Parts: sequence; C-alpha cells; structure tokens
Amino acid sequence: MRLLLLGCLVMTPLLLMGADAPKVEDGFTSLFNGKDLSGWTGDLEGYSAENGTIICKPGGNLFTEKEYSNFVFRFEFKFTPGANNGLGIRAPKGSTSVASQAMELQILENTAEKYNELEPWQYHGSVYGVVPAKRGFLKPVGEWNSQEVIADGDHITITLNGHVILDTHLKEAVKNGAMDGKDHPGLLRTTGHIAFLGHDDVLWFRNIRIKELP
Repeated sequence: MRLLLLGCLVMTPLLLMGADAPKVEDGFTSLFNGKDLSGWTGDLEGYSAENGTIICKPGGNLFTEKEYSNFVFRFEFKFTPGANNGLGIRAPKGSTSVASQAMELQILENTAEKYNELEPWQYHGSVYGVVPAKRGFLKPVGEWNSQEVIADGDHITITLNGHVILDTHLKEAVKNGAMDGKDHPGLLRTTGHIAFLGHDDVLWFRNIRIKELP
C-alpha cells in the first residue's frame, strides 16, 4: 500500500506537468511554455495564458521578443464564431499596421455569414492584400486547427490541416502591384518579429513552435 501511494505521489506532478507541456518536434523550439507569456511582448493585457493555451480576449498585437528571418512556424488555433486575428511575419516590434509594414497572414473564421462578401485576399491563410489562399480546409468552429507557415526568403508556404493552401513567391506576386491596390513597403522585410494580430474577437492558440532555417 505504501509503495502504491508513493508511486501515485511521484506520478501526479509528472502528469500535471504533461498537461501543459507543449508538443515540440526535433529541431523545433517552443515559443509558449503553456503557463505564462514569457518570451512575448506587446498587448499583454489583451492576451493571457490559460489551461495551456494563449487566449486573445479580445486583444491587440502580441509580438515575440526575439526576431526571426527564415523559419518553419507551427501552431494550433481554435475559433469562436466569426473570429478575426492575423499572423504577423517579420514585423517591426510595436507595429500597428503589420499588413503594410511587414506581412500579415489572415487568421479568420470566414465561414461566418458576415464575411459573405470578402475579397479573395481576405480569406483565412491569405497574405493580406497580396495573395489569396485556397479555401475549404478550416475545421468547424470549436475544433482545433493545425497550421504550418514556412518563410524562406520571399517564398511563403502555408499548410492548414494537412492541405497546402498557399505557396507563393512574394516578389512575383507584387511585380504588377498588390491585389488590394495598396503599397506594402514592408512586405519583403528579411527579419522581424512574429505576432498575433488581434481584433475584437476571442480565440485560442497552443503548441506554438518554430524551427529556424539558414
């Protein structure tokens, strides 16, 4: 009986640790410890760590403290109905206009009725204002989606739930101007911060990790 009780006491903290432990593949580094926003800066009031997730409730822009150039970035997200957010790539810290000053990849629950008249470059996974993503691969609201972003120079690839929804070279995409007709002076930045770009909606992120490329 004593041995059984001792075993339970030893295993309990290990199980509790595992509940928040992020999934990290070989070569990847976790960007979220599952407990707090260490390693992140920006709107720390609009985001919080809860139950092994980062929740935007709603919030502004949350930036990694570290800058990145070329990388593979993986994360999971879960929407509330109609939720809108974004993923900033190579963004200047503190930027309030990442879609112009760097690159914004749309994070959007675009099945909501209010989004029936979006432009092609506004749907989930699109390089906002520049390149449209393929549609139809988001999971139902309330389920976790898995996404991978590869940023290698101006080559951007996005895989959503196992489906490649965007594969583009940015220089080629804007050689005749951006689709939204606007200037994107920061689109070809070579280094910067990764950011979650909040609006007035609640959604969750987890299992956030990165592998830097040469």
